[in-house]
Amino acid sequence: MLYSKSKITALGAYVPERILGNADLEKMVDTNDEWIVQRTGMRERRIAAEGEFSSDLAVKAVEDLVRRYGVSVTDADMILVATSTPDYTCPSTASRVQAGLGIAHAGAMDINAACAGFVYGLQLAEGLVTSGMYRKVLVVGAETLSKITDYTDRSTCILFGDGAGAVLVERAEGEGDFAAALSGTLGEGGIHVYGSGLSSELMGVALTGDGCLVQNGREVYKWAVRTVPEQLKVLLDRAGWEAADVDWFVPHSANLRMIEAICERGPVPMEHTLSSVEFRGNTSAASIPLALQLALDEGKLKPGQRLALLGFGGGLTYAGVALRWGAENGKG
Repeated sequence: MLYSKSKITALGAYVPERILGNADLEKMVDTNDEWIVQRTGMRERRIAAEGEFSSDLAVKAVEDLVRRYGVSVTDADMILVATSTPDYTCPSTASRVQAGLGIAHAGAMDINAACAGFVYGLQLAEGLVTSGMYRKVLVVGAETLSKITDYTDRSTCILFGDGAGAVLVERAEGEGDFAAALSGTLGEGGIHVYGSGLSSELMGVALTGDGCLVQNGREVYKWAVRTVPEQLKVLLDRAGWEAADVDWFVPHSANLRMIEAICERGPVPMEHTLSSVEFRGNTSAASIPLALQLALDEGKLKPGQRLALLGFGGGLTYAGVALRWGAENGKG
C-alpha cells in the first residue's frame, strides 16, 4: 500500500450549454438513435461554443468546485491540467487556467495522456503533496473534443463530447486517502487512436484525418477489454483490497458497451460502476471527474467510500488509483 499524506477535499465540474443529441446526429450522418444507443449507450453529449476552449471549461469547473465547497484556491501551489485538446501548443492550458483564476505564484503544467490523463494527474498530485513539496494541488481534466472531431465520420462523431472536472488535492492531517497506484503503456498501439500533428506518420503508417481524431474502435475495444480487468485486479491487490471492498469502480467513460464488457470480466460488477457516458459522451480526460460529480449529485458517492479509478486510452496507456473518497458532499 502507498504511504499517503494527501486527500481529495473538493470536486467541481462544468459542461457547455449546447446539447448534441442522437436526433441531431441523425441529420448530420447516416445513423439513428437506436444504432447509437445499442452500440455505445450514448444519448447526448455537450458541445463547446465556437469561442469556448479547454481552458475556459477548466476555469468554470474550478469555479464550480469553489462554489460547492466554499474553499479558496488562490493559494494553490500547482495546477495540473490533463487534456488532449489544449488551447495552444504553447502556452500550456494550465497557465491559462492560472491566469483565468488569478492564482499567484502557482506552477502550471499540462498532462498529455489522453483518457488516462486525469488519473495520471491524481498520481502526480498525490506524490507532490505526500512528499511535502506542495500542500495544495488542483487537478483538472478538460476537453473540447468537438473541435477535433470529423462530423462526416459516423464511426467517431457519435462518440465525443466536451466538458471538464476538477479536484483539489491537499495535505491530510493524519493518514492520507490514496491506497495504491499503477500505470502502463503499449506504445506500439498508438496508431489505433491518434490526432495527427507535426509528424505525418506513426509506426511507419501514413496518418490521415487532418488533425481530427482517428480511431480503430475494434482494436481499442479488444485492448481495453483485455487490459482493464487485468490491471484492476493488480490495483486492488496493491491496495490490499478485495473486489467486495470496492464501493465504486470508475473507469474512463469511453463507451457503455465497453464498460459492460470490462465488468463482465471482473472483478467489480457493473452495479458498482460509475460512468458519465450516457449524457456526456466520451470526454476523454474529463470523463472520470464528470462521473464522480454526477454520482455525488445523485447521492451515490459518500465520504469514506472506497474507489478504484482507472483511465485508459490513446497511447495506448492506462493509469489507476485506489483511494478513499475524502470530500464531503459540498453545497450542490
